[in-house]
Amino acid sequence: MAKDRKNPKPVKVKESCFDGFGVSAGIAFGKVYPREGGVKNVSEYHIAKSKIGDEQKRLSAAVESSKRQLRKLSARIKKFSGAAGEEISILFDAYHTMLKGSRLVRGAEERILKCQINAEAAVQAEIIEISSYFENMEDSYIAARIDDVREVGYRIIHNLTDVPDHTQKQLPRGAIVVARSLSPPDIAQIDPNNVRAIVAEFGGADGHTAIMARALGIPTVLGASEVARNLKSGSNIIVDGTRGRVVINPERSTVVRYESRRHNLRREVRRLDRLRNLDCCTRDGVDITLQANLELPIEMKMVNQSGASGIGLLRSEFLFMNRENLPSEEEQFFALKDLVQQMNGRPITIRTFDAGGEKSTPILTTGINEEAMSALGLRGIRLSLEKTEVLETQFRAILRVARYGHIRILLPMVTTPSEVIRTQEIMVKQARRLRRRGEKIPDKLPPIGVMIEVPGAALAADGLSRVSDFFAIGSNDLTMYTLAIDRANRYVAHMFDSLHPAVLRLIQFSAEAAFRARIPVSICGEMAGDPRFTALLVGMGFRDLSMAPSNILRVKNRVRGMDSLAASHRAHLIMDQTDKGRITMLLDDFNALA
Repeated sequence: MAKDRKNPKPVKVKESCFDGFGVSAGIAFGKVYPREGGVKNVSEYHIAKSKIGDEQKRLSAAVESSKRQLRKLSARIKKFSGAAGEEISILFDAYHTMLKGSRLVRGAEERILKCQINAEAAVQAEIIEISSYFENMEDSYIAARIDDVREVGYRIIHNLTDVPDHTQKQLPRGAIVVARSLSPPDIAQIDPNNVRAIVAEFGGADGHTAIMARALGIPTVLGASEVARNLKSGSNIIVDGTRGRVVINPERSTVVRYESRRHNLRREVRRLDRLRNLDCCTRDGVDITLQANLELPIEMKMVNQSGASGIGLLRSEFLFMNRENLPSEEEQFFALKDLVQQMNGRPITIRTFDAGGEKSTPILTTGINEEAMSALGLRGIRLSLEKTEVLETQFRAILRVARYGHIRILLPMVTTPSEVIRTQEIMVKQARRLRRRGEKIPDKLPPIGVMIEVPGAALAADGLSRVSDFFAIGSNDLTMYTLAIDRANRYVAHMFDSLHPAVLRLIQFSAEAAFRARIPVSICGEMAGDPRFTALLVGMGFRDLSMAPSNILRVKNRVRGMDSLAASHRAHLIMDQTDKGRITMLLDDFNALA
C-alpha cells in the first residue's frame, strides 16, 4: 500500500471537445501553447475636477505610444511575405486612422470629462458601448469589425496600465496556439513554419483574423467557446479547421480516426489540385463557368490558386470599412486597378457599396436618421441613390478602371426597374464628366446588372430583365427574406434551408426571366459553392456559378462527373415537388449515383 502511495498511477485526463468556426481548413496535431489575449477588466476610479486635464493628457500620451508601436510593427510586417503582409499593412493604416480622433478616442475623452473617471476605464467603457452597437446588428461581417475596435482600444489600455503587449516571437516549433482572442497583428507575427494550428474562443468566419489565418494556410478554429480555460501548456490537442472542432487530450481511438481523416483530406486536395487547369464541363460537353466571390484584397492569392474564371462578386465595402473619411476617387481607382490587373484579363463583377440596415457603415450613414437605417429601410441601392455623391465617386473610379480589364457593375437590393434606370443615368452622367476631364474610358460603358436577393425582385424579374444587362441571384439573402429566418439567430438558424420549395421557385422564376430576355444569369450565394446543389443548379439552366475560392475545385469536380441532360431531368422532377423532404431525397439520391 505504501508503495502505491509513493508511486500513484497517473490520473487519466478525460477527452473533451469544443466546436467553433472552421475558418482555415486542415487537421493538425500538437501540443497546446496557451496565450493570453486582450486585457482583463480594469479598475474604475473617480477623478477630481482639477485632475481631468491631467487624465486627458494620460490618454493622449497612450494614444501617441500606440501610434509609435503600430508604426514600428508596420515596418516589420512589410517584410512579411505574400498577401498577408500587404493586407495587415493596410489594416494597420486603418488602426492609425482610428487613433486620430475617432469615435473611440473622442468618446473616451468625453467620458473622462463628463463622468470624471480614469482614462483606462473610459476607454474600456467606450469599447463595450461600440461593441454592443455592432453586435446588435446581427450581421457576421459587420459584427466582425468590432475586433478592430477592440484591438485599438486594448492597445491604448496596455499603454495606460503598462501591461506588456504579447507577441508570438518565441513559439516552439510545432506549437498549437490557443487563446481567448487573437488580433490580426497577432496572427501576422506567427511563423507558419513553427505554428501548426490556431484556436481562439472569440472570432468568426468573416473577421480579419480569419482571413489572415486562411492566407497563412494554418488550420484555424475561432469562436470555440471556453476552450482556453483551464488548459495546461503541453496538453495534446487536435485542431480540425475543416469542420470547426477542437479535441483536448484525445483518446487513442480519436487520434487514429483523425489521422485517417487527415490522410484522406490530403489525398483529396492532391486529387482536386489536378483539376485546376482542366476545363470545367459536364460529361456531355456543357461548359460551366466557375467564378470567385471576393471580400478583401488579401483573398486574391486564393482566387488565383483556385483556377477561378473570374470574380463573379467583388464586395466593394472593403473600400469604406475601418476609416473615418470616405475614400476618394483616386483611392478607389488604384485599389480596384490593382485587383483588375491581378486578374490578367479575367472578368470582374464589382458590386456597388452594400450598406444600410444591419450592414451599417458609419461613414456612409452619417447624417441619416437611425430609424431610416433599419433592416427594411435604406438598404443597398436605396442608400446609394440617397447618397448619390458617394455613388458618383465610385462610378468614376470604376469607369476609369474599366480600360484595364473586363468589368461589370452589380447593384444590390434592387426591387424596381426605376432604381436601375436612375442608376444608369448617374453612370452615363459620370462618364461624360470623365471625358470632359480628358480621362480615357471605354466607348462602351460596363454592363449594369442587378442582384436578385429579395422576393419582390424575383417576382418582378421580367420587368427588371428589360432594363438590366445581367442578373446575379444571391441565394443567401433570398432564402433569408423568403423564409423570414435569420441564420445568425440560434433559435431559428436550423430552419434556414435553400431547398425550401418557395426559395427554389423564386430562383427558377428569376432564371427563366433572364433566359427569356436573353441576358446572362449567375448564382452567387452559398448554394453555388456547395457540390450538393451543383446538379440542381446546372439542371435549372445555370451556366455561371460564383463562390468562395476554396470551393471552386470541389464544385468543378462535381461538374466534370455529371451529365447535364440527366441533371436537367432530375431538376424538372424536383421542381414539381411541394414537399421539402421529397426534394431533399430526390437531390441526394441523384448525387449518390455520381
